[in-house]
Amino acid sequence: MAEFDTIIKGGMIVDGTLVPPYKADLAIKGGKIVKIGKINSSDGAKVLDASGLIVAPGAVDLHAHYDAPIHWDPYCTIGSWHGVTSVTNGNCGFGFAPVHHKDAERSMYSMERNEAIPFDAMKATMPFSWETFPQWMDHIDRLPKAINMIQLVPVTPLVSYVMGGWDQAKSRQPNEKEMREIIRILDEAMAVGANGWAAQRLTGYGASVQRDYDGTLMVSDLMADEFYLALAKAMSKYDRGTIQFAQVSGALDEGPEGNRRDMSFGGRLAELANNPLLFNAVLVTDEKPEVFRAMLRVVDEYNKKGVPLVAHGLTMRLDFRFTLEDQWNLFDNVDAWREATLGTEEERKTKLMKPELRQAMRAEYDRSKQPKALGDIATFVCRKVSNEELRKKYRDRTVGDIAREENKHVIDVLIDISAADNWKTEWLTPVRNQSPDYCKELLSHRTVAGFSDGGAHTKFQTLGAYVTDLLTWMVRDTGKITLEQAHYHLSYLPAWVAGFKDRGCLKEGMAADILVYDLDKLAVKPTEILYDVPPNNWRRVQGAEGYRWIMVNGQVTFADGQATGTLPGKLLRCNQL
Repeated sequence: MAEFDTIIKGGMIVDGTLVPPYKADLAIKGGKIVKIGKINSSDGAKVLDASGLIVAPGAVDLHAHYDAPIHWDPYCTIGSWHGVTSVTNGNCGFGFAPVHHKDAERSMYSMERNEAIPFDAMKATMPFSWETFPQWMDHIDRLPKAINMIQLVPVTPLVSYVMGGWDQAKSRQPNEKEMREIIRILDEAMAVGANGWAAQRLTGYGASVQRDYDGTLMVSDLMADEFYLALAKAMSKYDRGTIQFAQVSGALDEGPEGNRRDMSFGGRLAELANNPLLFNAVLVTDEKPEVFRAMLRVVDEYNKKGVPLVAHGLTMRLDFRFTLEDQWNLFDNVDAWREATLGTEEERKTKLMKPELRQAMRAEYDRSKQPKALGDIATFVCRKVSNEELRKKYRDRTVGDIAREENKHVIDVLIDISAADNWKTEWLTPVRNQSPDYCKELLSHRTVAGFSDGGAHTKFQTLGAYVTDLLTWMVRDTGKITLEQAHYHLSYLPAWVAGFKDRGCLKEGMAADILVYDLDKLAVKPTEILYDVPPNNWRRVQGAEGYRWIMVNGQVTFADGQATGTLPGKLLRCNQL
């Protein structure tokens, strides 16, 4: 009988801890790395020849929304295609537990709006056989999966459950009795392996693009400072755990001072909790680098005091593609746009043509260029047009260029072309975060790389490709960071934030979550549409090239980009790490 299950032979090991790369063999047994060094091939039941390849730890994605998609996609693609081996769910304070059965559909409608996950897919696959958070954990534990999962307690369903429903939770702050029950349920969740709690609080003007199904703010948005301070203090009794927190309290265009204020509140929470707080997201916008620099200075200030405040950086070059036919929610920060894009498809199309709503959209744009979280609408490109005549006239032109030529407002250009094309026109936003120097600056701090939003907004974005994008763009093509720096920010640091004792680096005794890849051949594939969302829906994806093997808990889940059918993923109960 062979001594080892698998030997990875002759690769260049980048172990995630910032030590220089080195050549060695690596042996796996029982899902663990048991030896690194010179190992005889005859000692392995299986030998993977990694000559000329990089051997690195699997990426740990701390901001995903696979809470629902795990029910129809056990691989949690697109993240797993790109080397993600562990994900955290419950982010932004959104999720499905605890839940009263009367609120099951309510929670799905909410998730459809704020994270753009199709209601029909959730309705067809999620049994809602749970009520409490421990029951939800057991449910996730039983699901087949090819990736490891970590669960945070989402604040919105937690507060709604205790206060008797979503509407009640939006009407006032929890009283003392309710606050004690909220903390009791958090304790109950931590006792069964939850890894902390998560929330968004986006209340500033132009800030909230993640709203409830009816366009109102989410429960977590409405909770006061005192609520979050109490919830952070409740975490201090644990020697493990994480808080995920997003806050924009001022106007989206307020500038550095508002961002500094919000990050400072995150620092207060981390100090009270005495556990890591992951503040997301720190966005690198090429036109306003002073914003991300102000936020990182706050991180540095708290870190110098020993407070584990960590920034979650959006490190991927980012654009969005959308049509006005789909339930586009990323203009929800503007009242008129939000009103126009709520309702059924036919209702949305009708409202987009209403003169009074159109005028309100124009006025808002003229006042402050809102909505602009994705860039100025004038810079959007008419990417795909179904009507041949319109395609010849408008394809690959910017909204601003067309507006100048036709003497029209940019709002009217966007909507009128869409309407004339039977709402099929695909618009492309400008690429954000194009400066490798700014991205390098972001990663020179205590910053987790990534922010995939995996499982969410899948008709609009492909951020799940962030691992491959970072390795190709920032390491291979520009040389701005080293391989060891990249894997530290992709694996080791996020594993530390999550409280892992046995993942995030390649050391003896660690779980065998491993990537073996050819850096020269690594690539993000072009965008394509897959009709694989039940019952008959689609999503936008980008695959990966260059990964020879991806392993989770010692088993190969992908070989040369193809799923092996193996499902070795686990629910990582953080009280057992």
